[in-house]
Amino acid sequence: MTKEQYEAWSAPFKRRTAGVRMLFLADKMITVLVFVSYPLLLLYLASVSNWKELSGCICIPAASFLLVSLFRRKYSAPRPYEALDIRPLIPKETKGRSFPSRHVFSVFMIGMTYLAVIGPFGLVIMALGVVMAFIRVIGGVHFPKDVAAGALSGIFFGLSYFILFGRLL
Repeated sequence: MTKEQYEAWSAPFKRRTAGVRMLFLADKMITVLVFVSYPLLLLYLASVSNWKELSGCICIPAASFLLVSLFRRKYSAPRPYEALDIRPLIPKETKGRSFPSRHVFSVFMIGMTYLAVIGPFGLVIMALGVVMAFIRVIGGVHFPKDVAAGALSGIFFGLSYFILFGRLL
């Protein structure tokens, strides 16, 4: 992504005062909705005494989140607003740690968690992950490669559920 590409992609949102606010609110709403849904899934598994799936649904996301976070810290790729000298639509001051997008990774990881337990909900959450990826790029806080790597990492780590639970996709 170049500065010119970013400016062209973000222009429709910049033209409307409500456009930037809508992007920011959508980012926050998806984040909250998905992250609140995760403990609800864990409560559901506990309520039906499915301890194997509950432990897997806690350990796999925790371990994969830790691995992604450690990789991000070590690799520490610059964010678009650092590398391209742009003003992001989503306010952020973090330096580096852009690759992969942890927001997008987390949404896809939670989506895969749901997919393994309650399939249709997982598909909805993963669709929200696609919207989140779009928002994070248009918002100027991630490059397309950051969100693609976040999504693919979430899917990759999430495949371990199907091995652990002995299910086919």
